[in-house]
Amino acid sequence: MANVSDIKSIGPEIRYAGSFPKIGIRPVIDGRQRGVRESLEVQTMNMAKSAAKLISDNVRYSNGNKVECVLADTTIGGVRESADCAAKFEKEGVAITLTVTPCWCYGTETFDMNPMTVKAVWGFNGTERPGAVYLAAVLAAHTQKGLPAFGIYGRDVQDNSDTTIPEDVSEKILRFARAALAVATMRDKSYLSIGGCAMGIAGSIVDQDLLQSYLGMRTEAIDMCEIERRIVEEIYDHEEFKKAIKWVKENCIQPKDTVNEEKYRRSEEQLEKDWEYCTKMTMIGRDLMIGNKELKKIGFGEESLGHNALFAGFQGQRQWTDHWPNGDFMETMLCTSFDWNGIREPFVMATENDFLNGIGMLFGKLLTNRATIFSDVRTYWSPSAIERVTGWKPTGLAKDGFIHLINSGATTLDAAGKMKNAKGESEMKHFWEITSEDVANTLDNSRFSAANCGYFRGGGFSSTFLSEGGMPVTMVRMNTVKGLGPVLQIAEGWTCEVPENVFDTINKRTDQTWPTTWFVPRIDGKDGPFKDVYSVMANWGANHGAISYGHIGADMITLCSMLRIPVCMHNVPDADIFRPSAWTMMGMEKESADFRACETFGPLYGKY
Repeated sequence: MANVSDIKSIGPEIRYAGSFPKIGIRPVIDGRQRGVRESLEVQTMNMAKSAAKLISDNVRYSNGNKVECVLADTTIGGVRESADCAAKFEKEGVAITLTVTPCWCYGTETFDMNPMTVKAVWGFNGTERPGAVYLAAVLAAHTQKGLPAFGIYGRDVQDNSDTTIPEDVSEKILRFARAALAVATMRDKSYLSIGGCAMGIAGSIVDQDLLQSYLGMRTEAIDMCEIERRIVEEIYDHEEFKKAIKWVKENCIQPKDTVNEEKYRRSEEQLEKDWEYCTKMTMIGRDLMIGNKELKKIGFGEESLGHNALFAGFQGQRQWTDHWPNGDFMETMLCTSFDWNGIREPFVMATENDFLNGIGMLFGKLLTNRATIFSDVRTYWSPSAIERVTGWKPTGLAKDGFIHLINSGATTLDAAGKMKNAKGESEMKHFWEITSEDVANTLDNSRFSAANCGYFRGGGFSSTFLSEGGMPVTMVRMNTVKGLGPVLQIAEGWTCEVPENVFDTINKRTDQTWPTTWFVPRIDGKDGPFKDVYSVMANWGANHGAISYGHIGADMITLCSMLRIPVCMHNVPDADIFRPSAWTMMGMEKESADFRACETFGPLYGKY
């Protein structure tokens, strides 16, 4: 039994340079006085206050704090007040703006013309004043001037005294806010590339220009030997290590080694040393990303600063893993929502330094504030193949077959599905909702198997578990196409259950020490990539996928439109797709219009 009854939540952390981005609310108004403007002041400002409350009550930063909204000091009726608002927002650190109005206003005199803010406009659907007319006019201005903005307009007419926000409007405001916060959070942060290309995997050929032009991020590249240097020179918090290794010995269950031949099995003494090494690797991996002030106290001021890395990747195979313990424990524990220090915000560290899959993981984490899964998209199991090999005819979610997601030893422990919500359902929780019971259940149902020395000659430990079925999940993959740039694939679906004997039979056909998730995408039976489960697998763009809890495909599409990254494959209902209004000028077919719009406006941070 895991010994974690006293584990506590660390709470909100400040990991990176600068402050969290804020959302600015711009109440714009008809500037004509002598009764016109005066009659609209209260209604307009109330719209702004309602929008700010909606966002702050429902959207959080990745550290769990509520998002901060900043209101303009006055309503905005002309260019001077617009400039005053812009000056305030710049001082306050506003990176996102939502313009709201119930009435006609002067379009280009009142709109947000800052090219670096992410923009949306909510025009009130009422008959007393033409808020919709301003919305259409100002969106046309945004499009004409190359400053795309999202348009928000309620389906039903409201009375001017109605201060409620309709459900369809709130859904769009919140989708915009979540995606825009992800954009702003990535800006000026780093990707930390630990090592280089792993085993010829194209996704681990880190494209620094892509990260800079599309995400506004720099790339920090270091050699894997930096980890060995810090271990040898003892550049880590020694007190934390004592705490960590005690916790690891008490809570990380290591099963008997049944994978390696006798001649390759590591001795108990060597396994003990491997545990110490892997635990230090985890601490050092975190310190490399975000720094650790404790290092300065022991004389390592430069190392204490870290690389301001919002996400990272570790090459591992093969130059490292042929000699040293693998990075599986480091990757697993960093991507998990708890460790020996307590329950905390998960990190993102991509296996094999696949930065493209790391981007998918990062998108998922920032949109959901939950841990994300890194997996190989390994095998499609058809119903007939399952029945032939196991004797079981698939039923339920598995009736049309499933995709075997399995990573080479490292996946967030949150993916085990042993955390339960109020309904008793498996959930990958927000870290601030995780209980000590959730942590105990997760650890009790996870194993850390001695690494398969056929793959990992230097030893190490792979996380071993089976994900619970029935969880709604979204799998994404960022790919790059020469001459085009990045494109994203999205597949919403569910994890599924199979009988234990079926799992055992299939699991023995691959590496039994690695974590498994059975994935069933939502299919439609129509010609195309979602005709059936096989077609999803056949159309997937790479060997890896990033999987997030929940059906978040619509949020992903909104986020990609902000970054000018086209989505080439998805199973999101058309009604849920929300992109800047300029996209409607690119044609009636949404997918091709997306490609044209992304090409026309170009990457958010300059030419790629």
